[in-house]
Amino acid sequence: MPTITPVILCGGSGERLWPISRKSYPKQFLDLIGEGSLFQQAATRLGKAVAPLVITGDDHHFIVRQQLHEARVFDAQVMIEPEGKSTAPAILAAACHLAANDAQAIMLVMPSDHYIPDARAFATMVEEAKTHLGKGQIICFGITPDRPETGYGYIKLVDCGGVISQVAAFTEKPDALTARAFIEDGGYLWNAGIFMMRAGELVDLAADLQAQMLEAARRAVENSTRVLDFLRLDPAAWCEVQSDSFDYAFMEKAPLIGCMAFSGTWSDLGDWQAVAREQEVDGSGNILHGAAHQIDSENTLLWAAKDNQVLTGIGLDNIMVVAMGDAVLVADRARVQDVKAMVAKLKDGEVEHAVSREREIRPWGWFETIARGKGFHSKILHVDVGGCLSLQSHRYRSEHWVVVKGVATVVRGDEEFELQANESTYIHVGGRHQLRDESADEVEIIEVQTGSYFGEDDIVRYEDIYLRE
Repeated sequence: MPTITPVILCGGSGERLWPISRKSYPKQFLDLIGEGSLFQQAATRLGKAVAPLVITGDDHHFIVRQQLHEARVFDAQVMIEPEGKSTAPAILAAACHLAANDAQAIMLVMPSDHYIPDARAFATMVEEAKTHLGKGQIICFGITPDRPETGYGYIKLVDCGGVISQVAAFTEKPDALTARAFIEDGGYLWNAGIFMMRAGELVDLAADLQAQMLEAARRAVENSTRVLDFLRLDPAAWCEVQSDSFDYAFMEKAPLIGCMAFSGTWSDLGDWQAVAREQEVDGSGNILHGAAHQIDSENTLLWAAKDNQVLTGIGLDNIMVVAMGDAVLVADRARVQDVKAMVAKLKDGEVEHAVSREREIRPWGWFETIARGKGFHSKILHVDVGGCLSLQSHRYRSEHWVVVKGVATVVRGDEEFELQANESTYIHVGGRHQLRDESADEVEIIEVQTGSYFGEDDIVRYEDIYLRE
């Protein structure tokens, strides 16, 4: 019997968990709960020996590869979408890719940002589902609901007698009254967004249900290119793919749908209430994360994201405070669903904090803003061992570098030299320069930029080992 290939969907921005989750570094890459990030947990859920196929976008593919390496998952394939097209095209592209080698390959499609603490129970369920996967069938996985949740989709079951139940209907995020009726009925499961099918059979099904989507997705896969160790889908073909969710495009139309119930703990951690349910609660219903302290408060969430930050609350009731170094959210806990609306408001006002964090991840490491003002911008640059910034120049700014850790190899014009801790150099406006870490230790540099403009688009690249434009 063919082995299972986990297909991990690694898109989205997790806006309802702002400010800790943002487009530049969304929730799947955060160590929210459990060991490692949510993405790393998904990548190793069936064991580190099972190589997943990860589908992600241009913004995050280097983060994906870094976190796979940290989790010691070395054989994963990473497919890059030129632009997000929702879940149906992504899953179909994965099916085309896998079916080209083995039409009987079994796909287990999983989101990258869900929390399933009992990985062994999950793997046991998946193996059992594989033995019952019928010809041409798609199996979805459901969770027994314990409350009338309006933030999840529901699966209505017809026959609950066997291992795999028949599905009567799907309902996407019902209102409170409908959700309550579903719970009272008892014949419903939460839709976990996890699916199992054979790659070749999904391609055949798409030929009947989504012929245009299949044609464009197939061309995007066939004309894909290898960039470093990534597989980049062809942008011209992918542009023609219509965007649609897998539920709407396939699950509501496919003739052979089964459902298997999972009895273990599961959460999509979709908003702050979902995160709160997985945290320890004190005797007054408070949740304190990080350096957070309270007096005379009840049912309050205080989340201090930075180690050097103290967050305090006095006399609070049903309030949520999430504090990062560059942004703070204060809200009534009953209105957590409105966090996404606040992010939209910030975007409309072109507030960069809506999508970007203090710490920006790059393939060579990361940088974090220390301070900024008129005419200057200071950062700390952290370069991983073997990391290499592009050979570049800037039109509007000069840069001062002071090494505070490690040994940095610096290219400045025609010169190349090393800088030890407590040594510095200056790069003038327009000067070609590069920073590398060729030592056995990480390099950290304080960078002070001076000039008239400090945007990341003021970079002219001449050479880049990561093949960025």
